[in-house]
Amino acid sequence: MALLNFRRRETPAERTANGAVEAFLEGYSIEVMPRTAEKIDDFRALLPEGTRVYIAHIDGTPIEDMVATAKRLAAEGYPVMPHFPARIIKDRATLADWIARYQGEAGVEQGLLLAGGAPQPVGEFDSSIALMETGLFDKAGFKRLHVAGHPEGNRDIDPDGGMKNVSQALAWKQKFSETTDAEMAIATQFCFEAKPIIQWANDLRDAGIQLPIHIGIAGPAKLQTLIKFAIACGVGPSLKVLQKRAMDVTKLLLPYEPTEVIAELAAHKAAHPDFNITNVHFFPLGGIKTNAAWATENGGAAAQPANPS
Repeated sequence: MALLNFRRRETPAERTANGAVEAFLEGYSIEVMPRTAEKIDDFRALLPEGTRVYIAHIDGTPIEDMVATAKRLAAEGYPVMPHFPARIIKDRATLADWIARYQGEAGVEQGLLLAGGAPQPVGEFDSSIALMETGLFDKAGFKRLHVAGHPEGNRDIDPDGGMKNVSQALAWKQKFSETTDAEMAIATQFCFEAKPIIQWANDLRDAGIQLPIHIGIAGPAKLQTLIKFAIACGVGPSLKVLQKRAMDVTKLLLPYEPTEVIAELAAHKAAHPDFNITNVHFFPLGGIKTNAAWATENGGAAAQPANPS
């Protein structure tokens, strides 16, 4: 089976309902940034009621912009999960300030804790573990904490390309989940091939890591856009597949949609209900509206916008 779906896009009328896919997409989440959120007039016209919206904190983004975006999304009725990138947080006082701002102005009670993409820490934190060890999220009463997962590994953590350090980090977080009052889950980097994802998830379970997995999926986008983001985000084996595709000029102009990888994962979930991938997390690399439209067309009743036009 091809890794990527480059066939002509079906119209909504041509699509055949897939119950497994609809069930798999229920409760999906999506990621935005302050600058991309500004382009959306009304999220309720795009996203289902209660959709969790992550806000990516890119190095250099003022905390004021992050909090304003969180406040706006919360006002529209969406639970907000801002990123807390350890390497761009100067110290404990800064972390406490961010938490207080998010809670005080936007009612935030959940966060994604990650090391972040900065090559060197600006202060005392270099990992999500260091953030959790402060105890500030528990002190603030956060109800949900997510941590990063890397089905294809992460060379920032394992320079040799292996999985030893990322696996040890997840084992630590599994133990932490047993002591915190917050619900925890793993939110992963985006991937393009189902079988390695399934193997990775099963390997985690076999290693005693029981945290639910929210699998990262790249939303519909041009191939050139995917390659750019894959390089920037350190995507591993999938990048080679994209580069090979890019050599075929006839495919450069055709859109990518996550139809096949979602269908494979959904079928596996339907056949194995205890499979530890529980949710889909979208990276809207081709735009929030485009991603939301795809989810609406493929996700059935549960994926319909809160306030459709």
